[in-house]
Amino acid sequence: MPTKNFLIVRAGGGGEALRGAVVAIGNFDGVHRGHRALIGVALDRARRLGRPAAALTFEPHPRAFFHPEEPLFRLTDETAKLRLLASTGLDGAIVLTFDAALARLTAEEFVRRILVERFAVSGAAIGFNFHFGMSRAGSPDFLVAEGSKCGFAVDVAPLLRDQGRPISSGPIRDALAAGRVDEAAEFLGYPWFVTAAVIHGDRRGRELGFPTANLRLDAGCGLRHGIYAVRVGFAGRRYDGVASFGRRPMFDHGAVLLEVFLFDFAADLYGQKIDVAFIAWLRDEENFASVDDLVRHMRMDARCAREALARAGEAFPPI
Repeated sequence: MPTKNFLIVRAGGGGEALRGAVVAIGNFDGVHRGHRALIGVALDRARRLGRPAAALTFEPHPRAFFHPEEPLFRLTDETAKLRLLASTGLDGAIVLTFDAALARLTAEEFVRRILVERFAVSGAAIGFNFHFGMSRAGSPDFLVAEGSKCGFAVDVAPLLRDQGRPISSGPIRDALAAGRVDEAAEFLGYPWFVTAAVIHGDRRGRELGFPTANLRLDAGCGLRHGIYAVRVGFAGRRYDGVASFGRRPMFDHGAVLLEVFLFDFAADLYGQKIDVAFIAWLRDEENFASVDDLVRHMRMDARCAREALARAGEAFPPI
């Protein structure tokens, strides 16, 4: 569960409560098992030193800053990332604005201005492939050496593997792009989820006997189009359901939407933000011969989703 007093320090913020912290540094997209192993290293050192532990991360994602024209499939937006970081036992997060000024800092300047002068870190934990500073000149070996000069220890975490498979954000994106949400959940350590506000749709689902909560996801979302068993959270409660993500080939091939049908639920959700966790892949979107055929398959989908959710137990993200 999230830490009650999780502190968030942003650009221009005071950050005094996190001065002297041991920091785990990274983008932390997805806060997956590899990230959590890195955070665990920072937590261990912080406990030994009697210091707070914090994540030091960047927004927007550096890739979005350097290549704004390229859609970026983020596993977690900033809000979701911070919610997940709060569940790790960290005392807080330092969110640096990744802009032209930060991008111009050399590796030496990043260490001196950010780590030493601004936050007076007591230690740092980074991944084996973490690079920083202008032209990514700062390597793990460089940070270890600079930390030794400046009086703080640096731990470098190795690549975490699962049965030989590397756990990193790229393979998780690949799994989601193929609809393999179970594989993504193995790497993440929790079912992948999205958060969005419920918007008005064309009410076609209601006419078919399957009223849906409609959500528009980020344009960069690379999840495979299709039908999924999902678990939804809002207002402190969880509900099971089945969802379609795509363009509705039976009807309009319109804008991509996530349409969620909640089992045994009848309340109005318009305007509310809800979390939708993807538990199991069911099938591709299809263009059926008739509306009756579509409805028959939707009923089958609901049955299959209930079975998949029953097998999944209480699976839900730690948010």
